[in-house]
Amino acid sequence: MAVTVVIPTTLRLFTEHRSEVEIDGNTVGEILTLLSDEYPQTKKALFDEKGRLRAFINVFVNEDNIRDLKDFDTEVRDGDEIILIPAIAGGSGNESIIGDRKGDKLTNSEINRYSRHLLLQEIGVKGQRRLKAAKVLIVGAGGLGTPLAQYLAAAGVGTIGIIDYDEVEESNLQRQVIHGTRDIGRPKVASAKDSIKQINPLVKTETYNMRLTAENAEDIISQYDVVADASDNYPTRYLVNDACVLLGKPDVFGAMYQFEGQTSVYYAKRGACYRCMYPAPPPAGLVPSCAMGGVVGVLPGIIGTLQANEIIKLIVGGGKNLIGRVVSFDAWNLKWRELKIHKNQNCPICGKNPTITEIEDFDYEDFCGITVQREEEQKVEGIEPKELKRRMDNGEKINIIDVREPHERAIAKFPEAKVIPIGQLERRKKELDESVDTVFVCKEGKRSILAVNTLREAGYKGSLYNLKGGTNAWAAQVDKDFPVY
Repeated sequence: MAVTVVIPTTLRLFTEHRSEVEIDGNTVGEILTLLSDEYPQTKKALFDEKGRLRAFINVFVNEDNIRDLKDFDTEVRDGDEIILIPAIAGGSGNESIIGDRKGDKLTNSEINRYSRHLLLQEIGVKGQRRLKAAKVLIVGAGGLGTPLAQYLAAAGVGTIGIIDYDEVEESNLQRQVIHGTRDIGRPKVASAKDSIKQINPLVKTETYNMRLTAENAEDIISQYDVVADASDNYPTRYLVNDACVLLGKPDVFGAMYQFEGQTSVYYAKRGACYRCMYPAPPPAGLVPSCAMGGVVGVLPGIIGTLQANEIIKLIVGGGKNLIGRVVSFDAWNLKWRELKIHKNQNCPICGKNPTITEIEDFDYEDFCGITVQREEEQKVEGIEPKELKRRMDNGEKINIIDVREPHERAIAKFPEAKVIPIGQLERRKKELDESVDTVFVCKEGKRSILAVNTLREAGYKGSLYNLKGGTNAWAAQVDKDFPVY
């Protein structure tokens, strides 16, 4: 049986960047085994030490999760698709998420401003007044938070809360169009608030220039009707989910990486929560962030506006929302996939016997491997850019290995570096002279730590170092002409 295995962007590093692989097999388990035989690096990404599918990976046969079928024993037919859906950081009805609450009567100015909504039978005056009365919290004022804030403001959502602790950087402007060049260096929440006021001065904007934490999440989220998760890290995603479950709020979720995005509505009252879909996050460092892997500028606009659309439907009441469904979008190949998800009765927070009852008692950084990652980083000896420069200038013999992707090296080549992709390190370790120090180079000094650990696990005996801060630190401290990206 010829079956197509659809490889997500985050795992293509292990399949020679192939997005689809055709494999002959009769069951899901057989095909995944053959996939890992053909591309050995995928085995570590897909399976744990006991050969079980990792909790942050969902496997679908066409539209159905194998958890709802026969797991690895699920039979496949010729032409079927097996779709791997990793964590990146249904239903219908007319009930509004805010119940019978509705805003004040619309003024003539509001009737004119929202006239295109009022002409829609599905929204009308009743729906617009619900939007006016609603309160929406956006977690993150970056790529996804940008279209969310803009379109919810334009739609007339009465109160929009935005929580983010970052400042606007020049590299944000390629996609975060709520901010402008003049906003560089300003808190994102302040920039976003100014833009919302320009879009719709009738909207009340509450800003929180802080990190969402287990200590403040319930206090902040409890003030809102619905939460839009526009965050970019796993601890925040699980925190938002858990607070929403405990407070009975819907979590309108969005995530993206490079050319792929996902969106769904996780609402434990009516369906699955985020933990039902992803019981555990990927190992720290396995799935790179957009800052490391990039993102096409229009993608957050597409995913963010999908989130805004779901929020409007939840508030107005009506339409078929994404509770119980995940929409996956591939912008580069222009493909949409809709996948069904179901409540997990063993879910630790919304299942029959929940074990998470208070978020204050849950260590989200430890759960997401951040603590372990920091410990691993501390074990890897680093070298400061200025020290590496001094040794290079003195003519010392050093192995400098650039593990960046080819398109990154096209931006700027690192001086005196040999190119070895991380996936080739183990089999090419004999090319390195163990009698001299080896320094690994990447963009931010994250992948180079993975490179050090990869060689150590492969039994390499020489001294290994990570260039602290990567090429961006080199540009800041050594070579001002080296581009920052």
